[in-house]
Amino acid sequence: MADGVLSFPLTSFHDDGSLDPDGFRAYVAERIATGPGAVFPACGTGEFFSLDEDEYRQVVTITVEEAGGRVPVVAGIGYGWAQAVRFARIAEEAGADALLVLPHYLVTAPQDGLVAQLEQIAARTRLPLIAYQRGQVAFSVASVKRIADIPTVVGLKDGHSDLDRLQRLTLAAPEDFLFFNGAATAEIQARAYATVGVPAYSSAVHAFAPEIANAFFTAFQGGDDGTVDKLLRDFYVPLVELRDRVPGYAVSLVKAAARLRGCPVGPVRAPLTDPSAVDLADLELLLAAGLDLVGAAL
Repeated sequence: MADGVLSFPLTSFHDDGSLDPDGFRAYVAERIATGPGAVFPACGTGEFFSLDEDEYRQVVTITVEEAGGRVPVVAGIGYGWAQAVRFARIAEEAGADALLVLPHYLVTAPQDGLVAQLEQIAARTRLPLIAYQRGQVAFSVASVKRIADIPTVVGLKDGHSDLDRLQRLTLAAPEDFLFFNGAATAEIQARAYATVGVPAYSSAVHAFAPEIANAFFTAFQGGDDGTVDKLLRDFYVPLVELRDRVPGYAVSLVKAAARLRGCPVGPVRAPLTDPSAVDLADLELLLAAGLDLVGAAL
């Protein structure tokens, strides 16, 4: 997973909101062809929260088939542990290599409950688990030590960006425990995460502009600060400012950008909404400028 950007593909829907398996197959094949370090279907960017079990099975199965063993496939699971296990079994049957345990639904839970959630899932699937702390899920140092003792829990994805706390977690965990930068538009904080020992990151930009995402990754890994600064200043920071205009744009703006590139991903499902005409026009200008920075075209 350290050899490339971690890719979180969008899920393709028809205009009427139904799943588009053929569109998704074409789309995910294109993502995999760009050489990500791993592919994470049916996670937050892939609108896991809106998929039923049959749709989930199709999305994971297609991803596994298109990956063909070339890159790891890490499927999202979530809700309470009983439902998470149902999705875990589907992912296991479909041939996924590991699971990303998305934050549980609605309630705020004590640390013992957060640990128990992972224990219950781990007891019911053979697949390796990566915990995801974001929103109402935030593990303490003591809890990270406990989940690292669960044999199949192999890592933690962080979406809180509290680097002081994250540093304490990385120091408390075993050396082989994996940590991932899961901040929204993670490239913005890639340098900061790397300073506390977390260089691997997910990239929403890879979902619509792998040319930009891969150019940033190459520059970041190679210590090319000039290129990193230019991409941050002229593309990523304006993208974040646009993303922050409306709740849910972290997914729907990404999907709109993919449609601008001709990707067969379709609209978002409610409760998300597609971008306004004004925001879409601004996105198109920014996307064209970002692609120009790396010698690519819209």
